[in-house]
Amino acid sequence: MPDARRGLLLGVAAYVMWGAFPLYWPLLEPAGAVEILAHRALWSCLTMGVLVLALRRSGQFRAIVRDRRVRVILTLAAVAIAINWTTFIWGVNNGHVLETSLGYFINPLVTVLMGVLILDEHLRPLQWVALGIASAAVVVLTVDYGRLPWVALALAFSFGSYGLCKKTANVGATESLAYETAVTAPFAAAYLAWLGLTGGSNFASHGADHALLFVSTGLVTAVPLICFGAAATRVSMVTLGLLQYLAPILQFALGVLYFHEDMTAGRWAGFVLVWSALAIFTVEAVNHQRRQLRLTVETTTAA
Repeated sequence: MPDARRGLLLGVAAYVMWGAFPLYWPLLEPAGAVEILAHRALWSCLTMGVLVLALRRSGQFRAIVRDRRVRVILTLAAVAIAINWTTFIWGVNNGHVLETSLGYFINPLVTVLMGVLILDEHLRPLQWVALGIASAAVVVLTVDYGRLPWVALALAFSFGSYGLCKKTANVGATESLAYETAVTAPFAAAYLAWLGLTGGSNFASHGADHALLFVSTGLVTAVPLICFGAAATRVSMVTLGLLQYLAPILQFALGVLYFHEDMTAGRWAGFVLVWSALAIFTVEAVNHQRRQLRLTVETTTAA
């Protein structure tokens, strides 16, 4: 199989798995979002530790531990992804699947906005138009919900912050995730121990199958990330950027068709505005890259 095709299939697999997460987290009920997060952090740490050893990344992991700047940045990344995971799990298990999909739809636009505000990047005119339409969508949805769509905003900004930290740290995906989970694992273990001592743990209270589901959270976290990492080295950034919409599309479909969440006229209007903003943003990005490639070819030819 050609490398590019393999990369495409791995990318599709990663985003399909992420898109199917709303079917997985309810299986861990009656555990709450924080308990599920603690198990996910603990078992992910163990899984990533095995991967670091299996892939012979111990040297790269030790380099992270020795670099104070990278340690601080990845600790912030660990906090950001913990907020993201908790919000997502809570949203899925409390009837907000559509709002979680909205968060990942607007995430690319929030990431661009953070680039402007934090990294002093400059936007092209159509990117400003896309951000303006997305802002209008948030206003429409706020009016419809009677509150800010805080689940969506928390997911978008926490994942945007996570991406910013990862970009700034600029280290390998496997060893960086291993460090992030190592940061949160002691707190997760302490919380789970406290639940066990106070009789509030759901780990061994609902049968062996339920306990195995908790253990599987490490694999559920690691496998799509491995697929994503393998895809990122084999396909273009444009392809990867387009693939990222698969996950929220699947989450939206699950919210409407499987979980039967309400879609009022106002919510449809808000989502249509978000999709319009994404369409403008994506087409502009693709066209801009094509122009840059054409200019590069023309300059090389002229030289």
